[in-house]
Amino acid sequence: MKGYVVLETGEQFEGVLHGVEQDQEIHAEIVFFTGMTGYQEVLSDPSFKGQMVVFTYPLIGNYGINPSDYESIEPQAEALLISELNGTGHHYESNQPLASCLSHAGIPYVTGVDTRAIVKRIRKHGDMRAVLTTNPVAVNFSHSKPLGEQEIVPSVSVQSIETYGLGAHHIVLMDYGYKKSILSELLALGHRVSVVPYDTSYKKINELKPDGILLSNGPGNPKQLEQFLPTIKKLAETYPTLGICLGHQLLALAFGGDTEKLNFGHRGANQPVIDRQTHKVYMTSQNHSYVVNEASLINTSLTARFYNINDGSIEGLEHQTLPILSVQFHPEAHPGPSDSAELFTLFNEMMSQGRESLYV
Repeated sequence: MKGYVVLETGEQFEGVLHGVEQDQEIHAEIVFFTGMTGYQEVLSDPSFKGQMVVFTYPLIGNYGINPSDYESIEPQAEALLISELNGTGHHYESNQPLASCLSHAGIPYVTGVDTRAIVKRIRKHGDMRAVLTTNPVAVNFSHSKPLGEQEIVPSVSVQSIETYGLGAHHIVLMDYGYKKSILSELLALGHRVSVVPYDTSYKKINELKPDGILLSNGPGNPKQLEQFLPTIKKLAETYPTLGICLGHQLLALAFGGDTEKLNFGHRGANQPVIDRQTHKVYMTSQNHSYVVNEASLINTSLTARFYNINDGSIEGLEHQTLPILSVQFHPEAHPGPSDSAELFTLFNEMMSQGRESLYV
């Protein structure tokens, strides 16, 4: 069925629309992902909740879908925009084509659309609202709120405490929309992990007697979680703490820093990040719209440690006296190299040895 991608700027792009009824509208924030692979992880990453994703790589679906690479129980992205979709996909682990997965999950997608032109508009005007529709004349953007104004974390967080594994260290994973890969890394290191809802109280977490706290990734604007910042700060002041992506941003806010929205975000598997302390460079996987404003850290106890080599934005923080570390990127993602996974080992050392373990 012929369909249209209508941008908030008013521009329209025609393609073949799948999974949308006649005159139905799909509203979401439109963003782009630059990885050549990883479409299954993108589809199922809770951080993409509320977003339709444009793939810059022109041919998607080559290796199908497999049972093990989902980052959550069900697909999370609102829609996918693809230049050319491979209808079959071949890989020894694949059990279905991407198209079949999308249809089964009820995820709309557009094929044959000019993804290059759409990405150029996003790079010029920034991430914005967009609508998938069969009737572009009738589109009304007042029917939706910008993603940054939506409380979206409650829709991706667990509803009750879930505990996994056995081990010497007990980690509480605050779930703002965590990726399965984070849990897998912690379990592989031999930890016991309790995944708790995003709004769990300090008292309840304290009763779990954790050795460390991990603040997860998740979708949306970190300032929508402002009411939970006192709890986050108290937890970080009490236990060794690691923040990833949204968790990193929440730590900055909790200690008095500020966040701001990038023009078009970092979404891909090839973002170079330098650790100014060790001088190591990591090739990282990222998916975020917001960053910590470095000037806002001047009167806080946090200092920037990791930086994006491309645009100089902050990619990670550490506390000046407490065992607190945060990264904007995903050390669990392994976008080819797995070197940044060593940050989980650093978290281990934080829990075992205290502040001095940060300096490796």
